[in-house]
Amino acid sequence: MSTLYSNLKFLRYADHIEALRQGRVVAPVHVRIKPINRCNHACWYCAYRADDLQLGQEMDLGDVIPDDKMFEITEDLIAMRVKAVTFSGGGEPLLYKPLPRVVERLGAAGIRVASLTNGSNLRGDMAEAFARWGTWVRVSLDSWDDASYAKARGIASGQFSRLLDNMRAFVARKSRCVLGVSFIIGRDNCAHVYEICALLKAVGVNHVKLSGAVVANDLHANNLYHREIMPLVGEQIRRAQADLADETFAVLDHYHELDELFAKSYSTCPFLQFLTVIGADCAVYSCQDKAYTADGRLGSIRDRRFRDFWFSEENRARLYGLDPSRVCGHHCVTHGKNLALNEVLALDPDHACFV
Repeated sequence: MSTLYSNLKFLRYADHIEALRQGRVVAPVHVRIKPINRCNHACWYCAYRADDLQLGQEMDLGDVIPDDKMFEITEDLIAMRVKAVTFSGGGEPLLYKPLPRVVERLGAAGIRVASLTNGSNLRGDMAEAFARWGTWVRVSLDSWDDASYAKARGIASGQFSRLLDNMRAFVARKSRCVLGVSFIIGRDNCAHVYEICALLKAVGVNHVKLSGAVVANDLHANNLYHREIMPLVGEQIRRAQADLADETFAVLDHYHELDELFAKSYSTCPFLQFLTVIGADCAVYSCQDKAYTADGRLGSIRDRRFRDFWFSEENRARLYGLDPSRVCGHHCVTHGKNLALNEVLALDPDHACFV
């Protein structure tokens, strides 16, 4: 099975690394779009709604990208030759009604398309659009049956069974779009890790990615929360990998203590030019970990085109001026990538050829 997750994907884009050396701005490789802030679930660990987490400080739950603005953004991404677009929250992206047409337009232009979703609306035209044009869809999950799902998300009972039906139907389409699950581990579900992996394999998903819930901005609070359940979780992950993994199903272990993802030792964030975020408020943000925060806001595109803003001096100054050591003392999914990028950028050119 090919590798789907890696901190080294940026190495494929030498032009971006050269632009960073020269202080230039190039089009992002990947754009994450948050089309709508409304969500039909209320997950207890949601970074946009939990009081103890970084995200959502300035999020308006009523924000949604207007249809005409979304198609303008779509045309800009095509013109800029962006390689990939992921739809995510904010809210639940598959509740955004124009999304099937947007996915088709991007996909027909050769842009890779994906979505993070709770899976409740992965059906009908929405499922058809991603089955035809999508590269991957990843469903967030935190439960193992109808009762636990309803409790974790504040929804009616029976929705877990409906989600499994949606995923089975998506698999039955025989699409090339990879269907994965991100299983978020906490104290309530820690005894059910092996059970859910076996169930998801039976459903037919491609892989399950196992990660710990981030419960606070404080590193030590997160580690203390998970430390007492780690032996139980680790034993189940090892058993799932031994018993269930094969050429059609992978168990990806991303469950670990957060030992280096908070404090940052570097003063620039080179990954900003590889991935950027457009919010439902029509603002551009530095990354998904700083969406809807003042420190992460690069600028607004409500009254101007995305491509005009992206190549502006205003944006260049923000991209090169953001200091992670000062404003990013929180969990960061791009930390490992930035460590590698900063090492590459610091290489002495006279010595770099001595590989």
